[in-house]
Amino acid sequence: MEAHTLTFEPDDRYNAFLTTCTKAPHGEGPLCGVTVAVKDNISTQGIETTCASKILKGYIPPYNAHVVWLLRQSGAAIVGKTNMDEFGMGTTTENSAFGPTLNPRDTGRVPGGSSGGSAAAIAGGMVRMALGTDTGGSIRCPAAFCGIVGMKPTYGRVSRYGLIAYANSLEQIGPMAQNVSDVSTLMGVIAGYDRRDSTLQDRPYTHTPSADIKGLRIGIPKEYFGAGVDPAVAGAVTKAIGRLEELGATTLPCSIPSMEYALAAYYVTCTCEASSNLARFDGVRYGPAADTKKSWHDAFREVRRAGFGTEVRRRIMLGTFALSSGYYGKYYAKAQIARENVKKDFARIFSDVDVLAGPTMPTIAFKLGEKSDPLAMYLTDILTVPVNLAGIPAISVPCGKVEGMPVGLQIMGRPWEDERVIDVAYAYEQAVS
Repeated sequence: MEAHTLTFEPDDRYNAFLTTCTKAPHGEGPLCGVTVAVKDNISTQGIETTCASKILKGYIPPYNAHVVWLLRQSGAAIVGKTNMDEFGMGTTTENSAFGPTLNPRDTGRVPGGSSGGSAAAIAGGMVRMALGTDTGGSIRCPAAFCGIVGMKPTYGRVSRYGLIAYANSLEQIGPMAQNVSDVSTLMGVIAGYDRRDSTLQDRPYTHTPSADIKGLRIGIPKEYFGAGVDPAVAGAVTKAIGRLEELGATTLPCSIPSMEYALAAYYVTCTCEASSNLARFDGVRYGPAADTKKSWHDAFREVRRAGFGTEVRRRIMLGTFALSSGYYGKYYAKAQIARENVKKDFARIFSDVDVLAGPTMPTIAFKLGEKSDPLAMYLTDILTVPVNLAGIPAISVPCGKVEGMPVGLQIMGRPWEDERVIDVAYAYEQAVS
């Protein structure tokens, strides 16, 4: 293929991009010439990478994340870095230091978060595919809110080398696209061994989606249709599950009792890991240069107060408190016990069923500024965080609309059975398209 410079002009109405590129695609491969956007917490050599935070404004990584290198090798045209909640901490992309991203389906509503820029870039027709990251639902939430497809792979299936860490034990880079087939294609590019990520397993993805789900056993967790879930959303998802039954699948009711503690376990775990990971942004190693004439404590405090937004500071403080002397056992250790119980519940259920199905999010996309209370915002993650605690694969596929806004059907699978999860989503998509 003859190399050429790609001209790319994003739709500024949505504030989906923080940086745009005119990098020439090179090489031949499955993504030859395909436009791909990259979330701004994934390192791109020579291209500013800010995590949507003032503290990293002007930071240009000297290397590519492994997934970016793979994109380049596949011939993809990386056209820009997408907006996000600062350091991945949020559910709406309103926590960006560079302004919120708007939902292309309704610009008065949020696109979801934290990979809201990537979802909006796809939903707005600006790119064909994008990379997001999912720590507690940050791919699946915006996929559901924007009416696209987004997948969180099994933890350890895609290299995290070059991902600017927020919560290492939970987060995973994953594919986002307009349809399941493109998600599968992008997954095939980014999955693969990388010796620089010690959590990675050598399990390449070489799957072609199949719509044959006859005999598939689908578990329906009652907790995914309980308190807090909008009845209209639950109704749209129930109708979608009925369509899967028409395709030959069988459904079985089940229960995940540990979901009662999953949200608390998630937020204790992720804030503790954030407290540790973000300590490096101190004005010495990363961030604006600290005033060396002042004491280290004063300089450190000033750099972080000026550089971090409210939500990031909140989570750092929560995590620091939970890890402090006298509280580690009370909070962090208990959270890990609860996390283990979530894993055990999923393992038990998957001995009887092949996948689980339910809503991705309990409601449709919120209006901008609607969720001002942090606790109310955290509660909206209840249906996505169990997947991250357990490290299993999950995908969100559009399954109808409520009040004109998209609803996401979430399919969850056994560890390393990403292919089966994609097949179920593909079967549904093909049945309704």
